Amino acid sequence: MSWVILIVSGVFEAVWATALGRSEGFTKLWPSLIFGVALVASMGGLAVAMREIPTGTAYAVWVGIGAALTVVVAMISGAEAISVVKVLLVLGLVGCVIGLKLVGDAH
Repeated sequence: MSWVILIVSGVFEAVWATALGRSEGFTKLWPSLIFGVALVASMGGLAVAMREIPTGTAYAVWVGIGAALTVVVAMISGAEAISVVKVLLVLGLVGCVIGLKLVGDAH
């Protein structure tokens, strides 16, 4: 269950990162509110997941999921250009996250 919580927390990280960018320095109400709620949910879930998952692994997976999804959302929304290199790098990041999950279970 800790891994599910960690993955959901990583998704919330992408939500708060995207909302932070769209809040324009906290001058827009709804993106600012979404940022705050998603930040609390993301950090809370990370804390819960770290009860059973080692800190280094949990943090790397959380950041990896959040970073990959944030880039994907930016590319889909047109806020960031899509390139083959970016897509390959995001896939590499996802592969590393999966690798950490697999290796993390082997201790």
